[in-house]
Amino acid sequence: MSHLTISRLEFVSEEQLLERLQQTRLRGFAQALVYEHASLRLVRDVDPLSLYPAQNYVLQEEHQRLHTLYELFMRQGINIFALTGAILFWLRYEDGVEEGPIPLTPPLVEISHEPDGRLLPLINDGMHRVYTAMRLQSTINIVQITNVPRQWPYYAYPLANGWADVQELRSLPVDYVKKAYRDPQNYKDLFRDFNGVFPGIQKQRQRSLQT
Repeated sequence: MSHLTISRLEFVSEEQLLERLQQTRLRGFAQALVYEHASLRLVRDVDPLSLYPAQNYVLQEEHQRLHTLYELFMRQGINIFALTGAILFWLRYEDGVEEGPIPLTPPLVEISHEPDGRLLPLINDGMHRVYTAMRLQSTINIVQITNVPRQWPYYAYPLANGWADVQELRSLPVDYVKKAYRDPQNYKDLFRDFNGVFPGIQKQRQRSLQT
């Protein structure tokens, strides 16, 4: 049996979470504050199926990681799909190595103006969290972001058929097309740098959480 544990927790309030996210910068456009004049609010008990992914796949390992974290936090009476703020946590692995702080927030969802005129709730960060909640038949709290300047849309288009277009993969094949970029030549300019306000939130973690 694994001795993976959550060794330490720090909580970030809803107000602090929204204030920090309002400081999110773009990678391009002179690192503009993309949400400076946007409206951010916490929305509770959202149906994961109602949110639009912009990525063509989820990774089985990342899904399993989120499932393991869900169980670890539930042992402490915390439902990670019902967060009303952010959590910074530290993991202690079986070999004694500690990793942290690791940020955990509600998924970040922009109400996106699409070229066909639709307004869609587009997942900017937290696709695997939404997917895992969906697999567990759970609702999920999100940070909903509205009134984003139209000249700075999210850097990828939503999938036409939502979750029906998402593949669950063991690993990414060579040359796999991850997303449909709005500006394929300069898509990184529109990248939201959430790492700037919650360091490590967009980091791909290497260590397995197998129990």
